[in-house]
Amino acid sequence: MKFPQLAGTVILGFAAISLFANCNSDSKGGSGIGKIFSSDTTKKKTDSTVNVMKPVDPKLYDSLMKKLANGDTTGKWPVKKQPYPLAGAILPFKRIVVYYGNLHSKKMGALGEYAPKEMWQRLNAEVKHWEKADPSTPVQPGLHYIAAVASGTPGKDGKYINRMGNKQIDSVLKIAKMQPNTIVFLDLQVALSTIKAELPHIEKYLELPYVHLGIDPEFSMKDGSLPGKKIGTYDAVDVNYVTQYLADIVKKHNLPPKVFVLHRFTKKMVTNSANIKLRPEVQVVVHMDGWGEPDLKIGTYRHFIQNEPVQFTGFKLFYKNDLKKEPKRLMTPEELLKLKPKPIYIQYQ
Repeated sequence: MKFPQLAGTVILGFAAISLFANCNSDSKGGSGIGKIFSSDTTKKKTDSTVNVMKPVDPKLYDSLMKKLANGDTTGKWPVKKQPYPLAGAILPFKRIVVYYGNLHSKKMGALGEYAPKEMWQRLNAEVKHWEKADPSTPVQPGLHYIAAVASGTPGKDGKYINRMGNKQIDSVLKIAKMQPNTIVFLDLQVALSTIKAELPHIEKYLELPYVHLGIDPEFSMKDGSLPGKKIGTYDAVDVNYVTQYLADIVKKHNLPPKVFVLHRFTKKMVTNSANIKLRPEVQVVVHMDGWGEPDLKIGTYRHFIQNEPVQFTGFKLFYKNDLKKEPKRLMTPEELLKLKPKPIYIQYQ
């Protein structure tokens, strides 16, 4: 769960950490996931999910970025002095639409709530809606999997983190391959650990061309607080470490750029955002991760995404939490396309 913040008022609550209080998983695979599949890490350049590696056309890129700005008059969008991405970049040529969740729990998102076949039927319906709302922008479907979950118990290392084993991640890759050209995001909630310590756990997956990354400041508890008690934070220094880490992988394995999703719904979740460094190997999406009624979500987007530009923007829709208050409805693609800038990454939970 994510909780919006406006006008200095923070609404806090336990996220999914309690769901994992008694769930033990080790790096050899864990339990409770159902059928297990082996990972194929050998198809780094030949897998069907790899984009055709065509060089980026600067004029086309600039025109699409201007289109995403959607007539913004603040002068902040499109972001100035950003590097052109390497060949094979997804953004801004396609809009990414994903289902988010964890296979251990039906309460953490659509990915995990539904059996794979039904999940794909539902996600494909959302994809078609976006294609209809914005025919000029192709949709890139994806699965966004929480690969490290902030936990309600300390675990063996006392870090309050529940790392999904390789076999669980392999299961998600298998589900992704049910539909050709699907991309996968692995999301990290580091709790009392650090992003530097957690990235190596998933590095072999990040070496795959169709696997990308998300990190969640909400559960980065730098002051030693337990996850779920307060909202955590990352600084631009942390973000720059991650983008350099991803850039090194891209260069080493000759991959297309990685899409890097950074969750945000309060100011303090990402400090010194103006110091975030952009790189040709990484496409940074700052993702509006708050829930609530449409006006609240739009306000959160304006305060913490539009006002502090980084590169690209995302927007999250909650099938359940967004309906808790009047008018009890989900925002539509048509509404989101009116935002300045238009979000190019859409996540459904």
